[in-house]
Parts: sequence; C-alpha cells; structure tokens
Amino acid sequence: MTDFLPRRRRRAAAAALLATSLSAPLAAQPREAVRAGDYIVAVVNQELVTAGEVERRVEQVREEGARRGAAAAPSAQELRRQAVDALVEERVIVTYARESGARVDEPDLERAIHSIAQQNQLSLEQLRQRLQQEGIDYARFRADLRDQMMVERVREREVYQRINVNDLEVDRLVEQQRAAAQADAELDIAQILVTVPEGAGTAEREQRRARAEQALARVRGGEDFAAVARELSEDANRQQGGRIGLRPASRLPDLFVEAVRPLAAGEVAPAVFGSGAGFHVLKLLERRDGAALRVQQTHARHILLRTSAQLSAEAATLRLEELRRQIEQGGRSFDEAARKVSDDGSAAAGGDLGWTGPGQFVPEFEEAMNGLPVGGISPPVVSRFGVHLIQVLERREVALETRQLREQARALLRERKFAEAYAEWARDLRARAYVEMREPPT
Repeated sequence: MTDFLPRRRRRAAAAALLATSLSAPLAAQPREAVRAGDYIVAVVNQELVTAGEVERRVEQVREEGARRGAAAAPSAQELRRQAVDALVEERVIVTYARESGARVDEPDLERAIHSIAQQNQLSLEQLRQRLQQEGIDYARFRADLRDQMMVERVREREVYQRINVNDLEVDRLVEQQRAAAQADAELDIAQILVTVPEGAGTAEREQRRARAEQALARVRGGEDFAAVARELSEDANRQQGGRIGLRPASRLPDLFVEAVRPLAAGEVAPAVFGSGAGFHVLKLLERRDGAALRVQQTHARHILLRTSAQLSAEAATLRLEELRRQIEQGGRSFDEAARKVSDDGSAAAGGDLGWTGPGQFVPEFEEAMNGLPVGGISPPVVSRFGVHLIQVLERREVALETRQLREQARALLRERKFAEAYAEWARDLRARAYVEMREPPT
C-alpha cells in the first residue's frame, strides 16, 4: 500500500461537500463591508449579514433554479427568508469553527487554490484575472476559501460524532442488498431435458423420469455434463452441451432459479426436477451477482511529485505536463519515468498501485482516475500529497467479501444519517450563538 493512500475511507458526505465547496468560489460573491445604500440585516456573533449579500444570494438561487428547469419558484418573500437563514447559518458555523481552534495551513490552502484553477482549466495567473473580472478581491477569495475548508473539517469531525450506526442496522441493510442482488443476478445454467409427450400416461412419465435419473447418475459419477447433454438432452441447446447462456434471473423459470440457488458455480443440482416440459438435470456454470454485491476495481499507476518550498504546485504541474507529452509521443515510457522521477513509495515498481477499489484513494485522485479510459493518462492532478500523473492499466468487476459488504453498508448508513445529524448540529450552534435580526431602515 503506497504512502499517499488515506488511512480511512473519505468518500462520505462531508468529503463530497468539501469537493463541492472547493469549486464554488468562482461563482460565489465575497463578504463585504456595508456599502452606501446597503444596510445590516443580521448580526451573527461578530459577523454581519448585509442586504446586498441577501439579494445576491436570492439571485443565485433564481439562476440555479432556471438552470435546473424548476417548474415553480418560491415567492420573492420566501426566497429572501431562505437566503437570510442560510447566510446566518453560514456565519454561525464559520465563527464556531474559528473559535474551536480549527486551522488550515498555508500549504493546504495553496493546494486547494491550485485544484480550483485546475478544475477550471486555468493557470494561477488566469485564475487571478478571472476573479478580478468577477469583482472578487484575491485576498478575500483566499480568506473565504480558508473559511470553507475550516468549516468542512469541523463539520466532518463533529457531525460524524453524532452519528451512531449499530450492527443490527448493518445486518438489515446487508440482507436487503443481498436480496436485491439475487433478484438482479445473472445465471449461466446448463440443462439435460428429457421431455414428456402431452397426454402421456403414468408409465410413460415414469420411464422418462428414469431416463433423466440415469443422466444425473452418469454426471454425478464423473462423466462430462456437456457430453451427456449432447447424447441425451432433447432441448434446443443440446449441441452446446445444454448451455442456456448467461441470463438475468428474472428471465429464467422460477424453478431453475430456485434449483440452483444453493449451488456454487460448477455444481450440479442433486435431484431431477419436473416441469410441464419434462424432467430436468441442472448445472450452474456461472453466477454473476447483482450490482449491489459487485465492485469495480482499477489497476493504475502514477507519478507523484511532492510540493515543497523548492517545488511549487505550479512548477510540478508544468514538469508533469512535459512528462505526459513525452510519454504520449513515445519518447519515454511511463514505467521508466515513474522509477526515475516519482516521489512515491511505488516508484521502484514503475508507479504500479495494484488493484484497488472505491474509497482507497483521496477523492481528487480517485475522481481523475475514474474518468480515464483503460490506457489513458490524466493531466496533472493536484492532491494534498502533491501533483500526480495517473495511468489506468486495467479494470475489472469482482464480488464483494462479507467484510467489504458490511463496511460499505455502514458507510452508506452514515451517509444517510449525515443530513439529519448536520441539521441538528447546526440548530444547536445557532441556539448558542448571538443572532440579532434587524429591520430595514425607514
């Protein structure tokens, strides 16, 4: 396991909110002092909420609703009330985060700014120009971004402490997922069918059953199922060794699904089964569980340049862009470049990270990796560990182990409970905060 991997899974709701907040400042308006003609709507601890901010927030909500094609917007009065409530809540949480001692170090802030520039396909200088065009002071932008990062750290730490997921809840969800996966499973079944003519009497039916029993005995005695099927089966798939082919369980007879349910791949049902068509000997060739019980794994490699006082994120990005160009043009191999250049523990293996599943990398790395085709090489990707060049070598789907299923279920339950726990936390903070609402000047 390489040393840039996180110690725990960070794809939970709070991490997702952080990723969103880091891309938001290009569209957000900074907090400002009260301008001429403006007035104070609320005082929150030592922070002010101004009417100008409220109006800008209302306009942002309207624009977002129009982009989403919302059928009906709330009234102007309701939109204003929602905007005031949101701004007051934001001020409450920001002031609490500051007072709680939360900090964002300068290197973390610089990496976040580089990430924003990268997401918007801008250099740092272009980002500054863009902010200036938006009327956003760069120092104010940095301060607001620092506040956002600080709030997310406090929110993740404190809200998750309020969330309790017990083993009974996990067990229940795992069983629900397994039931859903079985209904969604794909089965590859082979059969030996001995038909029974319509109107056949008891003696003939027993004769036909005996033939099916004989076929089962030969298979259980070690003969090849496909060979026996080609010799004795009377269905349309006899030349394929009785193989029906991979099909969703919903498209197979319930009798077949129930008969092979307890079987492992390669096993033969222990008894002959009768149906309206005749008597069946069934073998399960393959079972592909539903999506709830499978996970996509990726085999990737990377080159990592760690940033420092001697190597800025921008310089590392330029260096990796040149390396990418050389690799894509065939001037050097990824493996050789990783061994010579990468600062990660995987360098000796040519940057090879092995097979990994969801949640094993930090979100910014995983998002870039998941967006690549097999064989594709990413542009430089900024993370908290430095700047990466990523290449995807292979992908596959594998069945989840019981331990992984339970971890996945527990994480999902925590995410489901996050919104409620966050709302309760925000209400508690607001109840303890000093909030003074002011009337418009007459």
